[in-house]
Amino acid sequence: MLRSVRLWECALKHAALCLMLLPRFLLAAVMLWLLDFLCIRKQVLLKMGERQESPDDPPVCVSDSNKMFTLESLRAVWHGQKLDFLKSAHLGRPAPNTEVVLVQERKQVRILDCVKGKRPLILNFGSYIADFLVVYIEEAHPSDGWVSSDAPYQIPKHRCLEDRLRAAQLMLTEVPETNVVVDNMDNSCNAAYGAYFERLYIVSDEKVVYQGGRGPEGYRISELRNWLEQYRNDLLNSQTAILHV
Repeated sequence: MLRSVRLWECALKHAALCLMLLPRFLLAAVMLWLLDFLCIRKQVLLKMGERQESPDDPPVCVSDSNKMFTLESLRAVWHGQKLDFLKSAHLGRPAPNTEVVLVQERKQVRILDCVKGKRPLILNFGSYIADFLVVYIEEAHPSDGWVSSDAPYQIPKHRCLEDRLRAAQLMLTEVPETNVVVDNMDNSCNAAYGAYFERLYIVSDEKVVYQGGRGPEGYRISELRNWLEQYRNDLLNSQTAILHV
């Protein structure tokens, strides 16, 4: 009896989630369908480029050969929107301390184990005044899913942790000094931070102090740079105040 009640509760929660996400998903689906018309795609990308606030922010690039409205693309969009809605990472709240795997050491650690002292930890992006960590999650455009010809590598869906670790090694090949960890195959880190397709975070004192938008359009390096500059200025001002006391 208790099991039946729990199943009904789960079904009701799932139905409520679908109803809340459906308008947003349908809007995204219509946009993907329109983007398959090349004349519309070029106009949209042109407008997005004009609205780009900083040259630091990577532009959204889609080749003419890429199909936008496919079953795999709709699945990816739904998956990303669901993770974003259900994420446990929120600005000003404790940062989820999910498990990740160190690529080179093949060792499981907690994501906050990568914090060094009081220095902020940037997830996905680095700077000279903070520590950085690239968290490699499930592929947004796997070669056997929503394929993108713009991707530098064609990587299939990860079937096991070893597949994910091998793919992450490509990052270390390109940038050897990068600190890279991978999400577990249960995708707990991806779910906690709503990271799919890509996202930027800053964690300080075990709290989320910066939360970027969902990529690609919400991936704003300029916002991250502004936060770091303000953080540096605050550090300098606090040091100056101590010297004056």
